[in-house]
Amino acid sequence: MRKNSIKHSRINGEIRKSLSKVIAEEVHDPRVGMMTSVTDVEVATDLKTCKVYISVLGSDEERASAMEGLRRAEGFLKRRLAQELNLRNTPELRFISDTSLEYGAKMSRMIEEVAGSMQDREEQENPDEEAF
Repeated sequence: MRKNSIKHSRINGEIRKSLSKVIAEEVHDPRVGMMTSVTDVEVATDLKTCKVYISVLGSDEERASAMEGLRRAEGFLKRRLAQELNLRNTPELRFISDTSLEYGAKMSRMIEEVAGSMQDREEQENPDEEAF
């Protein structure tokens, strides 16, 4: 199976959807909070391993705690994945912290600050012009 095949993409999507549901509804570890989400899944072409990218909104301690909780629940998650999906092999799960959402929010804030300062500068340079 090629990495970019339709079947491979469909398997990635199904695993992501199933893991998201199980983590949100069935994992009762207090370390795994409500702000934990599966952002992406990459299954190896041989279906033996699976990288699960996890986003946790909160501090670094909360992120580390949630990742540890997910690592502890790995057996449960793999068993639930095997029950929900009919795959020849249920892949080993490897959880990876994904900070892209936080990075995007940080960049958006920085862009807004720069745009605001540019607007303030324009207003100071041209105080007699009316803004519409």
